[in-house]
Amino acid sequence: MLKIGIIGKTNTGKTTFFNAVTLLNAEISNYPFTTKAANVGIGYVKTPCVHPELGVSDNPKNSTCINGWRFIPIEIIDLPGLIKNAWEGAGLGNQFLSVAAQADALLHIVDASGSINAKGEICEPGLGSPLADYYDIEEELIRWYAKALMDNVETIGRLASGEKDITKALLEILGGMKVKEEQIEAALRKTRLSHVPFGDWDDEDFRNFATEIRYTSKPTLIVANKMDLPVAEKNFVGLQETFGEKFVVPVSADVELALRRAERAGFISYTPGEEGFTVKDASRITPRQKQALEYVRSRVMDKWLRTGVDLALSTAVFKLLRMNVVYPVEDAKRYSDSKGNVLPDAYMLPHGSTPRDLAKAIHTDLYERFLYAIDAVSGTRLPKDYILRDRDVINIATTAKKPKAR
Repeated sequence: MLKIGIIGKTNTGKTTFFNAVTLLNAEISNYPFTTKAANVGIGYVKTPCVHPELGVSDNPKNSTCINGWRFIPIEIIDLPGLIKNAWEGAGLGNQFLSVAAQADALLHIVDASGSINAKGEICEPGLGSPLADYYDIEEELIRWYAKALMDNVETIGRLASGEKDITKALLEILGGMKVKEEQIEAALRKTRLSHVPFGDWDDEDFRNFATEIRYTSKPTLIVANKMDLPVAEKNFVGLQETFGEKFVVPVSADVELALRRAERAGFISYTPGEEGFTVKDASRITPRQKQALEYVRSRVMDKWLRTGVDLALSTAVFKLLRMNVVYPVEDAKRYSDSKGNVLPDAYMLPHGSTPRDLAKAIHTDLYERFLYAIDAVSGTRLPKDYILRDRDVINIATTAKKPKAR
């Protein structure tokens, strides 16, 4: 299962975002460091389901289908707000950063309204700097990666001088942080350290390499939170100008959480990520609730079209990680599994994956007995090097199961 980590300073709305995504009730407070340990829950990323174009009704098992949208589960990790010198262990920083290193991608949440100061304390909107807050947290991450390398200089040097080259030597240390061999190679090329003996690296080399590894191995989306508050729009534009429109998403986690709770209570009809909501029974809504819903419409929906929470997850998964959704089936004609469940499973695989990769993701036994794959829609047998595409419906042919030894 994919893991998405939520990072940022305290009071930026990380836990509210987490609660909105998972609809859990992690403690929310305006006091610094309310979250003292990582909250872990299951969220869902949304993609158009393939069943309407196939003309069938689906019966999902590993995911959910709502109004033609397939919601696929992912693991969400809400990390406590980092503080200055977390990379050295301040505030259990090493523990929290090591959890962040296990994520496939990160959502860096900043308070776009500028209503927290440099210490992460609540202040008047506009007095804080979301840009400065972003750089503070990123500095901690980069220093932590650099420290992990420098603390293992002797080990890396010994491995690099033996049978292993520098790439594989670095992988021994960084592999546990979900860093891949090709990412290390890319970072070495970009920093021009590929042919520099590891023993000759200076502090600047370690920092440059750590910076490349941090961003290469942990694609990151900036979540500009609290967009319904004053000053937020101005700061949001500044963030986009600095980091690019593709890497900054406008979000109001408070509003999303309120909508999901209202939907769960039966007051409104709302599908996460939609551009609006419908009040089910106006007579059940109190004047205060009506005022709150009008605020949601005017400050968020009419201005930004959606709360942005679902968009942030989708962007991280499908744009940054370049995941494709593939539907494996056992019965190619009925698009079902052996029990008759139509389009039961949806698997997310990175760009460049093959049917064998899909088989491995499903079960080791299926991978070991893999023969070939069939495009269930066209009935075409696929070549061994076929690259899976988003929305493919795949049937995997295998060898017969070996009889169990008696």
